[in-house]
Order: sequence, then C-alpha cells, then structure tokens
Amino acid sequence: MTKKTHRYPVLACSLGVVFVLCMGLIAASLAVLTLPNQATAAFGPPAPSLGLVQRTYLSAVLLLHKNDLTLPNDPALEKQPFQVEFGEAPALIGERLQELGLINNPAVFLNYLQYSGLDMSLQAGQYTLSGSLTPLEIAHAMQDATPAEVTFHILPGWRMEEIAAALPTSGLEIPPEAFQAAVDNPPAGYNITNELPLKGSLEGFLYPGAYTLPRATTANELIDTLLKNFDDQVSPELRAGFQRQGLSLYEAVTLASIIEREAVVHEEMPLIASVFINRIAADMNLASDPTVQYALGYNPDQKTWWTNPLSLDDLKVSSLYNTYTTPGLPPSPISNPGLDALSAVAFPAQTPYYYFRAACDGSGRHTFAKTFNEHVQNACP
Repeated sequence: MTKKTHRYPVLACSLGVVFVLCMGLIAASLAVLTLPNQATAAFGPPAPSLGLVQRTYLSAVLLLHKNDLTLPNDPALEKQPFQVEFGEAPALIGERLQELGLINNPAVFLNYLQYSGLDMSLQAGQYTLSGSLTPLEIAHAMQDATPAEVTFHILPGWRMEEIAAALPTSGLEIPPEAFQAAVDNPPAGYNITNELPLKGSLEGFLYPGAYTLPRATTANELIDTLLKNFDDQVSPELRAGFQRQGLSLYEAVTLASIIEREAVVHEEMPLIASVFINRIAADMNLASDPTVQYALGYNPDQKTWWTNPLSLDDLKVSSLYNTYTTPGLPPSPISNPGLDALSAVAFPAQTPYYYFRAACDGSGRHTFAKTFNEHVQNACP
C-alpha cells in the first residue's frame, strides 16, 4: 500500500510566511509613506520641486541624522564673521562651516538645504555666526545677508535734529520722532539727568561716535547707550577741570558745544576756549555765530540747520540763544560736542585774547586778538 504524504501543515506554514512577509512589506511601506510627514513636522515643509522618491529619501536621511541639524555644534564657540561668495556652491559652504566648527555634518547640512529648497536661495554676503546656532538656524540665517547689527555714526557738532534725520538711512528701526521725544523727555536714573535744568533736553549729552547696535534697538536704548558713553568719556579729570573754570557740567557742555561749532582745526579749540572764558570773566557777550545759527533753526533754502553766511539781520534775531544780544551762555547746549571740545573747556589755553575771526587764507584757522582794534585790523581785505 502506498503511504500518503500529508502536505497541509507545510502549506499552512508557507501561507504563514507569506502573510508575515506581506505584513512586513505593508508595515515598511506605511513607514516609508509616513517619513515625509515626520520630516515635515521636524524640519518644515519640503521644496515643492522635490519628487516623491527624492522627498522620501531626503526625509529619511534628515530624520536619521536629526541631532546633526537641530543641536548646536559648539555652544562655547564665539561669534565670527562668515563670508558667502557670489555663486559659491552650497557643498563648499557646508565644508567651510565645518572647518570653522559651526556644523558637524556638512553632507546632512547640504541634504537639508536640498530638502527645504534653501540651496537655491543662499545669499552672498557677510554673516556673523556662532556655535550656539543650530545648523538649521545657520541655513535660514544665510537667506538674508542684511546684518543683524548696524554701525550708527554721530558726528561731533550735530544737533539732535541732525541725529534724528540720520536714523531713517542708518539701518536702525527708530523713527526720528520717537528719538526726539526721548531726547526731550530724558529718562530718570542717570547722573546726567540730575544736571539738567527743569524740562531740559539731552542736547549736548548725545555723545558723538560710531555705535554698533542691533537693528531692533529702541529710541530709549539708543539714548541709554549715548548717555553711558558720555559718562565713560567725561572723566573725573575733565569734571575737575570744568570746576576750575567755575563751570557746572551743564555749563561746560554748553560752552563746549559752541566751541565744537566754531572750530574747524581741532588744535585751535583750547585757544577758542580761552577767548570765551576770558569774555565770561570780563562780563562780555560771547558774540558767537553758531548760537545765532542755532536760534535761526532749519534753513529750507540752504537745506541745513546752520545758516551760512549770517546776515546783519540774522545777528539781530530775538532769542536767548543770540549771544550777540544776550549776555552769558545760551540756555542750553547748541550741539553735541566731542572729547576735544570738552577737553578744551576743562584745559583751555592761557591767553590774553578776547577776539578771534576766520583767517583769510581759507585754511579754517583763526586769527586772535587782545583788543577790538587789533580784531578789526585782522579783517580780510
């Protein structure tokens, strides 16, 4: 009798294996299909130009190396400049970032640029990057070469309106009106504000210089920076010098603001200071053109705050700032003086001069005189 072979267990086993394989394939397929969604949640939407295969591949790579993109490479690494050249390949940019210690995995960095489409919009320019930034943040930072900080220049001798007028083109986000309001309403808590007269503005104390500031700096933050720099620059030695001249800090700044506008050649500032201090001691009017210019205000025809030349009628303008008609110092500073002018007030030259006028050679220098007759003789032909 022939022995029958029972194939049912083998068939059942085979079907089980097929079932497991099918379920595995289904699970793997589902996992692959969900990769793009996981990547979108972790890294943002992919570039629309990516095909399904490329999108899935890049999603898998990014998720596998997630830490290389979402964690800073070296938080202790200080800020440093990084220049992206025009037309530079993204792969080369990644390699240079790795050399500087800013990223760990340039290949994955490039994959992210391709995934997001940012590889097509990297901007050439100068950036400031630090190790505390994640590679994702670095990639997005390089989409805008506009620096986060700008350098704002305040020239010695500018009045506050000129500083305000420079703001719109400075890169700072401070409206001129907000700046002027902050100057006219000084914040409390500064030594300087204790020196101001009632309702006095900060004109004269907006210390000139080059200031590197965040673009988002507010008007009050800018004022804070300028006042702190004034305090730092006006040393105890300068303040003692003001006292030796019989001047308060406010009076010294007021006189320095006049000297700043009078002097063209800075080495003459101590001489000009001596003339004004001699005049104050002799109860003579200061007779300074810049104070009249300040009183006249903006000249729309000349498009300047400093009318030049002054007419005889200008010298008669009715104002407490007109030091031809009003004795003593003007009520407040007329500009924001630099350190040379402030030092000239603290340490003036010792001279017998009471007069000075512009020299006739166009050099910007002045001729000085003891008497009015000598002063008249120094007039240009």
